[in-house]
Formats: sequence, structure tokens, C-alpha cells
Amino acid sequence: MSGYVGRFAPSPTGPLHAGSLVAALASWLDARAQGGRWLVRIEDVDTPRCAPGAAERILQQLQRCGLSPDEAPWVQSTRGAAYQQALDRLIAAGRAYPCGCTRRDIAQALQAAGRPRPRHGELVYPGTCRDGLHGRRARAWRLRVEAGVLAWEDRRLGAQRQDVAAEVGDFVLRRADGLWAYQIAVVVDDAAQGVTQVVRGADLADNTPRQILLQRALGLPTPGYLHTPLVLGANGEKLSKQNGAQPLDLGDPLAALCAAGHVLGIDVPGDDIAAWLAAATRQWQARWRTRPQAGYPAPL
Repeated sequence: MSGYVGRFAPSPTGPLHAGSLVAALASWLDARAQGGRWLVRIEDVDTPRCAPGAAERILQQLQRCGLSPDEAPWVQSTRGAAYQQALDRLIAAGRAYPCGCTRRDIAQALQAAGRPRPRHGELVYPGTCRDGLHGRRARAWRLRVEAGVLAWEDRRLGAQRQDVAAEVGDFVLRRADGLWAYQIAVVVDDAAQGVTQVVRGADLADNTPRQILLQRALGLPTPGYLHTPLVLGANGEKLSKQNGAQPLDLGDPLAALCAAGHVLGIDVPGDDIAAWLAAATRQWQARWRTRPQAGYPAPL
């Protein structure tokens, strides 16, 4: 096997739907096309949104489609000590600070500064607690983000740029309810599992600059990224459980794989799942190539 490590990291808020199978298949194909390893990680840090039994159902659905991970899945809800260790390092380096703001406080501060939140836009943190809590009780922890444009390359989307300080602000690492934020959990676990390529849906591309900043702050390697096309619902938005996405009908798993492959530009014959996956892997290999990575950023 090569040094390639990829992963599929679903949140167990319900069973897989057509859109999530596209992401799973793309990450599996990319790993297999590179002769690498493919992992599954259950991202259940947002416990209030997780559905009982969903993680087990997801793993069964993947197995039914012939997408088997190369080792036992990791479960993020068991990884709190690792996330705390990362946060402690950031605090010690002066890169993380406590915040006492509620979402209402942030919205009011932006309104007062003449920076109302655009519809469907990011609630940009104005830095209220950067220099102290001002009598507030600490609620969350944030990463101190320096001004400047971060540029990165996506294997499908091409050159990308974002000024995280201006467009997001200092983002949350640990939430006011004590739960770990997605950004720190995914960065710590990708590094711990040795992930070299992240293949996921295009709706997560906007998270990439924040994750790269956090990787650099922790002295962790930055993997390559490929963000796949999305399956859209009837309203033209990303297919999700919130807009009525139905669980995958796996009475015919080969048909489900063919539909997911079509979204990815993969149209190959196959009389059974194994034959179809083998042909799809060859087509993916001809289309997508990983690019050399810049290596490890300087540590803290």
C-alpha cells in the first residue's frame, strides 16, 4: 500500500442518503485508486443532533454497498481528552482565549458597528473578548485569527482564497455548552489518523481555511483536499435531512452506487458490486491525481 490515507466522516444524525453516499464513494474511490487505506470516523461530537442507532445503520449501509473501512471506525465522542490537549497547547501559546459572548451579543455588536449579518451569511465574530471578558463569564473558547488571506488548492475546485479574520473572525473551538466544535475535532483526528487526502462534499469547502489555520497553529500537517459535487434537493439546496432527504433505498445497492457514481462523472458497467467498484476505481484513477503536498508547517 502507498502512504495514502483517506476517510469518510459522517455525522450520525440519521442514515445515509443519496448525497452522503456520493461523498462516501468519492473518498473510497480516491483511496483505492491510490492504493491507500480508507477509514471511517463517526463524527458525533454534536451529541444533541445524533440519532440513536444511526452510527450502526450508517456502517451497515456502507457494508451493503461494498465500502468497507480498513480498520475499526473511530468515534469522536470518545476523543475528548485529545481535543482538550490540543486546546491546552493553543491556550499556552496564546492562540486561544475564553469568550463570554452569546450569539445575540455578537449580532448586536455587529449591528452597532454597522455590519449587520447578511441573510444566510456568517455571523462574523467582532473580537469582543480578545482583550478580556469585561466582566462576562467565560462560555466558549475561540482561536485567535490573524488578518490576511489564506490561499489553498482544491483538486477539483482549483485555487481558493479566504480572509478568515474578515469573513469568519475568531472561531469557536469549544462551545458554550461544553461540546467540542467541529473544527478542532476534525483537525486533531485527521492528524492522529494520518489522513493525507480529505475528499468530502463541496458544502464543507468553506471550512477548509479554518482547518488549515488550526493545523498550522498546532504544528500539524495539512492534507490535500478534493470537494465533490453536491446532490441537490427539490428546492435547489444541498440534499439533507433538513430538506427531506430520504434514507438510501438499498434494496438494489448497485443501482444506488451507479446513481452516486453518475454525480461524480463515473459511468461504468458492472454486473455486481465488486465488478462495478473495480471499474469505477480505474476510471477515477484516470481522472484524478493527487498533488504533492507542501509538507509540515512550522510548529508553535
